[in-house]
Amino acid sequence: MSDFNLPDWAIIWAAIAVSGLATYASRFLGVIFSGRVRADGKLVEWVASVTYALLAGLVARMIILPIGSLNSATDWMRLAATAAGLAAFFAFGRSVAAGVLTGTLALIIMLWQ
Repeated sequence: MSDFNLPDWAIIWAAIAVSGLATYASRFLGVIFSGRVRADGKLVEWVASVTYALLAGLVARMIILPIGSLNSATDWMRLAATAAGLAAFFAFGRSVAAGVLTGTLALIIMLWQ
């Protein structure tokens, strides 16, 4: 195998081009097939279920195994902020915005020392 010694700018532009192609190719396919997929069909239901499962997994990971600046919060702080967010979510008629805002503010207030 031969080594390619590409300049840094070429690698950066190649990465941008590949990323753009992947992004716009999936959007293009979405536009083509959007008229053929039923909104109440099994495929859309499955995609929604997988999406919610991935989101739940990411949130659980952030609470149980935090990385970065979230790691500075103790376990009880993260759990208390989650509980506050869930309480606000249900108190305001299942409002995601209210839950996220409340949980975030609760964590900020607890970390403000």
